This record gives sequence, C-alpha cells and structure tokens, in this order.
Amino acid sequence: MSEKESCTYEEYKQTSDWLLSKTKHRPIVAIVCGSGLGGLGELLKDQQAFNYCDIPNFPKSTVPGHAGRLIFGNLSGKPCVCMQGRFHFYEGYPLWKVTFPVRVFHLMGVEAIILTNAAGGLNQEFSVGDIMVIKDHINMVGFAGQNPLFGHNEDRFGPRFPPMSDAYNKNMRSLLLAAGKELGYNNMREGVYCGLGGPNFETIAECRFLNKLGADAVGMSTVHEVVVARHCGLRILGISLITNKAVMDYDSNFTANHEEVLQAGKDSAKYMEKLVSTFLQRLDLNKV
Repeated sequence: MSEKESCTYEEYKQTSDWLLSKTKHRPIVAIVCGSGLGGLGELLKDQQAFNYCDIPNFPKSTVPGHAGRLIFGNLSGKPCVCMQGRFHFYEGYPLWKVTFPVRVFHLMGVEAIILTNAAGGLNQEFSVGDIMVIKDHINMVGFAGQNPLFGHNEDRFGPRFPPMSDAYNKNMRSLLLAAGKELGYNNMREGVYCGLGGPNFETIAECRFLNKLGADAVGMSTVHEVVVARHCGLRILGISLITNKAVMDYDSNFTANHEEVLQAGKDSAKYMEKLVSTFLQRLDLNKV
C-alpha cells in the first residue's frame, strides 16, 4: 500500500493539465474497459494513446487483459477518453488511487462516464454473454470500512455526504436498453451489481448469500469508481458483461477462473462495442 493517505487537488490538477497539454482532444465522455473489453478503445477515431506509466501520478495496471493505456479520440461523433485497463483494490492500491483517473477526467471536462466490467452471474436466469445494465450496486468493500471518500473532503470535487440512491443515470440506462433493442439483442438485462475486494473468486456460500441480498452479478471493480464519479457530479452508466455463472451448487464440478472471463469477454467484445457505439450515437448530454 502507498504510504500516502490521499492525493491533493493540486496533484489531480497536475495530471489533468499534463494530459490537456499533450493532446488536442477535449473529451466529454470517459469509458473504462473491464477485463477482456479493451477493444472499445480501438474503435476511437483520430486516436492518441498514452501508456499509464508515462502519465504523471497515474498508477499502473497489473492484471492480464488490461492493456494499461489511456486513449483519446472520437467515437460515434463524441469526444472520448478510454481506459484500456483499470486499477483494483486487490492489486494493493488504496481506493483513492484506484479511483484517481475519475477525478482527473472530471477536471478535464468529462461530463459522463461509462464503466464496463466482467462479472459473475448470480441471478440464475442470467446466461454467459448476457449484458446487464447496472441499476444499483451493493458496496461490500464499503461495508468493511473501505471507501475512496474516507478522510478530508475536497469540496472542490463534491459534498461530504454524496447520495448514491440515484448513482446510475436513469435516462442513460433507458437509452442503452433501447439501443440494445434496436440492435436486436435479446440478452439485455438490468440488475444490481455487487462489488467485492477480490482477488479470489467467491465461495458457494458467499454467492448464495449475495444473491439473497438482491445482487444479480458480482465482481471486483466499478463500485469505487462510481462513488467518486457521483461525488464529482458525473453522469454514470454501468455495464456488466456476464462472463461466467457463479457456482451456487455444492455438487457442481465447475470452478471460476480468469482465463474463462477473458475468453467470454473476447467472444462478446463485438456485441459490446456495437452497443456502446450505438448508445453514443443517441446520447445527448443536454437531455440526460
């Protein structure tokens, strides 16, 4: 873990100013790519990429399936910035560092953020390859006393006690579901995402417990970014690709593994890319 307890406003601003000085792009939408979903970044036109290791104050991504690049460009006519790979609590980063890019995007002028992830399906009606629009989340890491907003509140970003009941923008969710319907996708779902710390996959008892709590899918990311994005006032869309079904039966011989997650992401990448592209074509930030 880092010895620092937080990052100063000036450090966020330093990173934001550095990026703005290095690119002509002025993004209004940020896209965070989950495991196996980095292909979204390759769709950007007139793109300019930066390796995380070259960006001042940026953490480094260490997880297979996360390229570790920040890509600027245009997608469906919208100026975007795309993270090919995110940061996780289980990598040893404190949560303020996991969420560092979100505040940088805010300072760069981003107004909306699309967070994608690979998730395990807890809802027994879900199948591998389903696309779940996140309507709410359960922050289990927060229940355990870890939150990216702990410590001094920087009022220039947002209030001390930000609400989370409306974190996932209702109009953006409806727009994405409509885009899926327009594309003929019959695997669109809507549900509750549960964020855990990882890096181990869940036990059978834990999966049963989370499902009874009301979670439809489970993963090891996204929730912390949502908390910080909501604190900054960004409009948020969350999308989970169901890459494996959580093991709920003690008689099952199946065990979850990361290779399966990456393969499922690869298999469904084109569907996700088309969905997000169509969504951005329809998105009018003045109306959401």
